Amino acid sequence: MDTHVTPEAADAAERAGLFELAHDIGRHALAPHSAAVDRDARFPAEAFAELKRAGLLGAYVPREYGGMGRSLEDVVRLCEIFGQYCSATAMVYAMHQIQVACLVHHALESRYFQAFVRRLCEQQLLLASATTEVGIGGDLRSSICAVQLEGDGFSVTKKAPVISYMDAADALLLTARRAPESAAGDQVQVLLLKEHLTLEPMCGWDTMGFRGTCSSGFTVHGRGVREQILPVPYADIHARTMHPVAHLVWAALWIGIGIDSMNRARSVVRAQARKTPDAMPIAATRLGEADMVLQTMRAGLAQVLAEYRDLLAHGPGGDFGNFGFNIRVNNLKLNTSTLLVDLVGRAMIIGGINAYRNDSEVSLCRNLRDAYGTMLMVNNDRLLGLNAAMQIVQRDA
Repeated sequence: MDTHVTPEAADAAERAGLFELAHDIGRHALAPHSAAVDRDARFPAEAFAELKRAGLLGAYVPREYGGMGRSLEDVVRLCEIFGQYCSATAMVYAMHQIQVACLVHHALESRYFQAFVRRLCEQQLLLASATTEVGIGGDLRSSICAVQLEGDGFSVTKKAPVISYMDAADALLLTARRAPESAAGDQVQVLLLKEHLTLEPMCGWDTMGFRGTCSSGFTVHGRGVREQILPVPYADIHARTMHPVAHLVWAALWIGIGIDSMNRARSVVRAQARKTPDAMPIAATRLGEADMVLQTMRAGLAQVLAEYRDLLAHGPGGDFGNFGFNIRVNNLKLNTSTLLVDLVGRAMIIGGINAYRNDSEVSLCRNLRDAYGTMLMVNNDRLLGLNAAMQIVQRDA
């Protein structure tokens, strides 16, 4: 008998084990604390203790730098799995992986960043991001603050109205103008270590949903050495990585929230079916309709993920500035966020008053509150405006 295992089979087995581990962590470390995380608007510390213990913060880092070397498809799937158990944990994990992707795609030719990602994997460091700024609204491609070069080092001060989980993070990737004389769109991304940061609180985080992301506002005063400035312009980082990866991992975790909503609704329908074995509950039809919405969400994610994978395969020559691709990335966010509200609403109708209660096993209150938040982060109206502008100037298909 040939006992040889092909690399493809070994990778498939490893992926299956990874996802089963993620579900196990979700059941035992995320779900039991998700209600308290939401109620108290606190960081999901128990969840991240387990994620770090499993080495999952370095999932996307190549193996030669101490990471798991998993694909973006695998990271997307992890976000979906975690979204089924605790939306706050999934959102924090997704935002961390966006920053990891920025380093993996754009900084590993630098010895400094090679050493840093090794340290990230060894110590399971958590990365936060500061892209928004007071005075620019939600325009991530514009900065007021600027890097001040000082010999071999630099300093920067930024008024950031939202920095998710900053109190729990170990380092921060921050966008700023390249220099004080630079244009607003001439940006760089810099790595700031927690020990070289001073944070002045600006505002807290008492919100309707995604409460456990702890996305308070701060004035950030940071310093570092020149090597901590990523070696490519932020315009390239945003186009190739930040924009598409963000919408892919966000869509995945939102689908996870949808799956959880479906599972809760399905348990209600099953209970009804047991009570009336000779008659199909009308809620079963509604469940089928809700599943159609979930399938649409999944199909949209799969399409954009496949297109992005193909662009990455072309290396730096990938046409990430293509208007059609960027419209489809924006549409993924627009469609998934809108459909999630629809899906959770359908599941709540199926669940009835128990789904509307906060103290029920099939409660969907947190899911619904989180669902509405998806339309506000990178506001849907802003994306619709950007899409409208690109539709006018893009070439006919």
